[in-house]
Amino acid sequence: MTQTQEIFTTISPKNDFEEMLDFHSHENRNGSIVAIEVEFSDSITEVDSIGVANPNGKKPRKLPATRRRAQTKKKPFTEDSIRIYLQEIGRIRLLRAEEEIELARQIADLLDLEYIRATLMEHLGRIPTDQEWAIACDIPVLRQFNRRLHIGRRAKDKMVQSNLRLVVSIAKKYMNRGLSFQDLIQEGSLGLIRAAEKFDHEKGYKFSTYATWWIRQAITRAIADQSRTIRLPVHLYETISRIKKTTKMLSQKMGRKPTEEEIAEDMEMTIEKLRFIAKSAQLPISLETPIGKEEDSRLGDFIEAEGETPEDEVSKNLLREDLENVLDSLSPRERDVLRLRYGLDDGRMKTLEEIGQIFNVTRERIRQIEAKALRKLRHPNRNSILKEYIR
Repeated sequence: MTQTQEIFTTISPKNDFEEMLDFHSHENRNGSIVAIEVEFSDSITEVDSIGVANPNGKKPRKLPATRRRAQTKKKPFTEDSIRIYLQEIGRIRLLRAEEEIELARQIADLLDLEYIRATLMEHLGRIPTDQEWAIACDIPVLRQFNRRLHIGRRAKDKMVQSNLRLVVSIAKKYMNRGLSFQDLIQEGSLGLIRAAEKFDHEKGYKFSTYATWWIRQAITRAIADQSRTIRLPVHLYETISRIKKTTKMLSQKMGRKPTEEEIAEDMEMTIEKLRFIAKSAQLPISLETPIGKEEDSRLGDFIEAEGETPEDEVSKNLLREDLENVLDSLSPRERDVLRLRYGLDDGRMKTLEEIGQIFNVTRERIRQIEAKALRKLRHPNRNSILKEYIR
């Protein structure tokens, strides 16, 4: 809004916290740690792109090419692929406590060997050979060294694969938060691998208890990093989750939607901070989003451009010309006082005291001149021209 238009009108924007608080609408294959994860991805391709699996073990029925393309286009994965994956991991036996301890010891031995290799690589400036690695580990017989590596890697695989059901159970709690169920399982599996490497059996905890924290952290970090077009810091994402939980809890307790003051008080934060976080949680919407039942329009078609349109530019120039014509009907001093008072020339509105110093008169005298000039502008012969711009 220009200073000229400020004489005639004022606009006060409004805000809606309820709308802002609506956060979401939206090594080789054999023996590898992630072998089952790879099989899961392969099963998706097999079910969606090749055919329908037959539980009787018969050859899958081949789907027509058009149906294969349609299924692949509509769904990145199907319920059948999830079922196949759950069947695969369901066949893996859970570990007993003594088995977890033995596997943890073998994994610790593997990590010691890998640490020596990393140190040797840094010292040599290149990747060491297996013989150099074995000698550095005080195992001169290469066959014995390879056996220790094999035992450690197999133990790590078994520890991870035996707990993949834990990943699925945790991933289910984070569905519909911007990542697909398959992505949640993949990220949770990475957290499970990290847990297997960090687990210390001597502290007396079950591995599943320890791994839960790593799996949950991996999933929440992935959601914070990948689910949004504009990435939010992890701590802010966690605060958003707490706000959602608090809002849901207060709604159940009060039987109504809580106000922003009640949410802020329960979370011990200021209303300003709560509003800022709620606004940050809003998801961007593409301007190409289809609108209407026919979907023949786009959201961008209904959004007014922030810049001035040619019509606005012409209207502003005409307003300036008409205002100059009206001001020309005043005396030179009255015209100058209004220009200074409303900042029509430089955009800065001056006080009566400042204008009085310019003309070397009292502020009361400037007020009288301003009042007289405004009375003249209210005359129908003059204000009828300017009223056209504020209708």
